[in-house]
Amino acid sequence: MAIDWTKIYKKYKGLWVALKSDEKTVIASGKTAKQAWDIAQKKGFLKPILTRMPPKLITYVGYGRQ
Repeated sequence: MAIDWTKIYKKYKGLWVALKSDEKTVIASGKTAKQAWDIAQKKGFLKPILTRMPPKLITYVGYGRQ
């Protein structure tokens, strides 16, 4: 099942976020992955999930030939 990150995107667009294992609770954020990671570590989360929220959403349609 897909997880809706709409609210996370709106609040953290352009930033790196560290998430709990539920993949929807933000533990920390920062301009760099290291910054978000370090903040999460200081809060006691040893293995957060890191991802970057894009600065803006764009449509992408892929095409591949075989």
